[in-house]
Amino acid sequence: MPTHVLTLARASVLALPLLLGACSSTPVKDEGNYSTISSNQFIDANYKAADSLMHQLNGKLMADKPLIMATIVNIDALEQTTTLGRLVSEQLSTRLAQGGLSMLEMKLRNSVYLKRNQGELMLTREIGEVATAHNAQAIVVGSYAETSDMVFINIKVIQPNTNFVLAGQDYVLAKEAIVRSMLQRN
Repeated sequence: MPTHVLTLARASVLALPLLLGACSSTPVKDEGNYSTISSNQFIDANYKAADSLMHQLNGKLMADKPLIMATIVNIDALEQTTTLGRLVSEQLSTRLAQGGLSMLEMKLRNSVYLKRNQGELMLTREIGEVATAHNAQAIVVGSYAETSDMVFINIKVIQPNTNFVLAGQDYVLAKEAIVRSMLQRN
């Protein structure tokens, strides 16, 4: 084998670790990619909570009357919510509808007061009036509480004319980067 070919081969072998080292030292962005986002706990946890509610509601609801989804609120300030509270509400409503329940979309109704940047907030005194006006048999309400590393969520399905709880579910989300970003006040 000619000398210049052997020299080139040795140089290539010696340079390979340097090239590989340069590739591995490239900083990884703190952004989610498809695999980290698709395996995120958020949607799965909300869908499991909705599935549990549907199981508890089996045989307790009439097929011809809708349910209303209220915005999940901050337990320490019941008139406030965040992106997290609004998105949990959206995902619960979606999953309940996927399960065959009639969910009334309140954002399309003119008669419901929507507090800017908050969503469809429903306080106890308003539940009966809104349910009667929309012929709803139940309202899904909930709250969340933050700790330094967790978010505790409580969801209940309430019969508005009696205030009886027909179903309820508690669950916890780890306060990872995605959840933390949704808790920022807007």
